[in-house]
Amino acid sequence: MQIGELARRVGTTTDTVRFYEKSGWLPRAARRGNAYRDYGEEEVEHLRLLIELRRLGLPLADAATIAGWCHAGHCAQTTDTLPALLRAQRAEVAERIARLQALDGRLARLERHLATPRSLTVLASREDACCPAAVAVLEGEPSCPCCAPVN
Repeated sequence: MQIGELARRVGTTTDTVRFYEKSGWLPRAARRGNAYRDYGEEEVEHLRLLIELRRLGLPLADAATIAGWCHAGHCAQTTDTLPALLRAQRAEVAERIARLQALDGRLARLERHLATPRSLTVLASREDACCPAAVAVLEGEPSCPCCAPVN
């Protein structure tokens, strides 16, 4: 099959196929008499695995190595190496989730601050203005002057 069909079958672009081949991540295709690349089912499976591992977030070098091992029949190496790569990727995902949850908390605090009617007014002194108070809220200070209850 030609490069366009290969790309369509695995859900990528011809540029990506060429890049992987040029970089050595995908074995060079045989060439027809007209110099067109000629890919077979083995290349489809190799590239499909490589792309799926990339979609899981594995680094290109690791994904390509695993796909190459599978393509070459080195299942033991794949079985030994892939679990550690997956654990590392899951740890990175967990870290990103924690950072996003912290960001969501900061956004919620600012949203609550801005929803307070008094936060929209400028108070007696410049230091008590809403914008510095909003910054204080974002920085996690326990209270801000414009949101504090009036005694």
